Amino acid sequence: MKTLERKRKILIVDDHAVFREGLVRIINQEKDFEVCAEAENAAEALKQAQSARPEMMIVDISLEGMNGLDLTKNLRTRYPDLRVLVLSMHKESLYAERALRAGANGYMMKRESAKKLIGAIRFILSGQTFISDELNQVLLQKLANSGRAEGLHSVETLSDRELEVFRLIGRGYGTRQMADELSISMKTIESHREHIREKMGLKNTFELVQQAIHWIHTEEFK
Repeated sequence: MKTLERKRKILIVDDHAVFREGLVRIINQEKDFEVCAEAENAAEALKQAQSARPEMMIVDISLEGMNGLDLTKNLRTRYPDLRVLVLSMHKESLYAERALRAGANGYMMKRESAKKLIGAIRFILSGQTFISDELNQVLLQKLANSGRAEGLHSVETLSDRELEVFRLIGRGYGTRQMADELSISMKTIESHREHIREKMGLKNTFELVQQAIHWIHTEEFK
């Protein structure tokens, strides 16, 4: 009698129900994968990870409360052997390196095909790290230019939390709204704003807001 092949368990974390349903269908079509659980935010994801014990999690960056980067850091601490693929609409050039530093085993944009997604899942479950060829070239170029002062005032100089604040500024959030969204104090928000302004060489709050709005319209997909 033929032994049934063990299916690799995958947990999906995304705040869009329709997108999750699509991922479930794509993944469950594979004979060696199964979606063992779903979550729409980080808090739920941590509970599901503990109970469902997946081998891999597919995580979006934009989540309510704790974002996908912070969730990935948390997962890496709790479950060192867990494989994590960050799947996001955000530009790879800005967020992929941050995801890898957070402990992700790969980064892919949501616009990629189902075939490429399945390939990335298999690659990561085999113990490898997945990034696109384009990002690989970007990282190599950055390594080659690491001793230069190019891009000193770039958004890339911002920490993960500062980038979140900058993004919310560009979307028109006030200090209190940002504090509520990120679950930190208004004083901390103000501190982040000042650090952002200094790192980006901006003279005042007006320039900061203008730069953030411009960035949202030119750099982000969301």
